[in-house]
Amino acid sequence: MCAVGARGVCAGAESGLGRNRANFYGEFVIRLLRFVGVTNAAVWFGAAVFYTLCAAPAMISPEMESLLQPKNFPFFSGAVGQILLGRYFQFHFVCAAIALAHLLAEKLYLSRSPKRYWTGLLVVLFWFSVVGSFWLGPKLRDLQRGQFLVNATPAQREAAAKSFRVWHGVFQAVNVLLLGGVAVVLWRAANPSDELRFVGSAKFRG
Repeated sequence: MCAVGARGVCAGAESGLGRNRANFYGEFVIRLLRFVGVTNAAVWFGAAVFYTLCAAPAMISPEMESLLQPKNFPFFSGAVGQILLGRYFQFHFVCAAIALAHLLAEKLYLSRSPKRYWTGLLVVLFWFSVVGSFWLGPKLRDLQRGQFLVNATPAQREAAAKSFRVWHGVFQAVNVLLLGGVAVVLWRAANPSDELRFVGSAKFRG
């Protein structure tokens, strides 16, 4: 039995319909959040692996030297490599920003605070991408060009080459940390906590 309202609608049925709609909307948002998180992490990690194992080595490959000819190879291969490096850091910046926004959306929608180490990891990755985009990348670009300046002395070109090798080593170390961090991001996105995976309909009932 149920009470019939002024519109002739069973109050219990109307309440149940409202709950069903709330449950459907809530589950849809949770699935959407997970899809965005997994997609961003997968694209982020895939791009990082592709750059590290394919794009960057291709710039100094024998095939590239044959294409550019030995006379042009040292400068132009390095210049193209620095353009790719700049885009690489910018890509990290965008993906890290999306990951942080996704974390904030989870917090607001599910009313839960993320673990500190997880937030810290994303902040560190974002910070690395900012430093790479606005400081390390431009520094490597300038040092690479400094090796081939016509109006520079041999000593200046040698100093630029030496500094470039040092800072390129720093980038390699940073890149290993980035790859490891993004791998953790992907693992966490593909294996969410039980709270995110199994939020039931009770959460959306009034």
